[in-house]
Amino acid sequence: MKQGNDSRNDNPATIALGQAARQVEQRLLKLLPRAVDLEQRVIDAMEYSLMAGGKRIRPFLVMETAAIFGVGADSALMVAAAVECAHTYSLIHDDLPCMDDDDMRRGQPTVHKKFDEATAVLAGDGLLTLAFEILSDERSHMDARVRCELISFMARALGVNGMVGGQMFDLLAENQTLDKIRITRFQRMKTWALIIFSGEAGAILGKAEVRRRHAIKGYAHDIGLAFQIIDDLLDQEGVSAKIGKTTGKDAAAGKATLISLVGADQARTKAEMLINQALQHLEVFGDKAENLRNLAKFIINRAY
Repeated sequence: MKQGNDSRNDNPATIALGQAARQVEQRLLKLLPRAVDLEQRVIDAMEYSLMAGGKRIRPFLVMETAAIFGVGADSALMVAAAVECAHTYSLIHDDLPCMDDDDMRRGQPTVHKKFDEATAVLAGDGLLTLAFEILSDERSHMDARVRCELISFMARALGVNGMVGGQMFDLLAENQTLDKIRITRFQRMKTWALIIFSGEAGAILGKAEVRRRHAIKGYAHDIGLAFQIIDDLLDQEGVSAKIGKTTGKDAAAGKATLISLVGADQARTKAEMLINQALQHLEVFGDKAENLRNLAKFIINRAY
């Protein structure tokens, strides 16, 4: 089941996400390297994972924020593709037996199940390095200083103070009692960091003034936390066939989440508060931010 072109809810957010996903997928197919020999297997694994669907929220954020700041569509699409490469790398590695050990992702067998573990590791590595290759391309932005800022920002989002550190925290925190501050910190590292980068990338590309960039960062921060809360709720309450991955694994593994600390009702209330805050951050952008408003509403109401 490929979630990227889901048409069950023909609301504005779903339609916009679907349109952006198709554009990103077309660009990704053009950016994937071409093999001349046995490396074809790892490229096949990279493509298998990239083309499995998904909501494409992170590349959508890049494209929409870039549009707000008057960035050309081709430039935005390059950075959106880089973000999706980085995100997909993280999913491949998260699903490995030594990490979260998942058999399903985006409604199909995970890469290590479809291919093998070694190929999955290399496919993730290939996508991560491809992400930085794309950001360094002049098509991402003609100004080398902008490209360097994007590369530096993404490196921080993915490194030990971001996604890598968050994953380590997640693994070591199983069956431990954590307070709200520590849960929030590791979820910010593991999930929000790349979402925040995706939101701010458009502002970086558009060389936005500090006040407007700060507003976008605030929006991305709030929807990132709300997204994680809803993700945890879906893991607890959702149906695997609808979500496209195994549910109930967090509780079975003894993972610390906001839900395990305060309960589902309080967690959902927190997510709703965050979405309302996110919408307030967008007021400075007027009608230009309508798709971002619709995205925030989609996140709080999503069922997959």
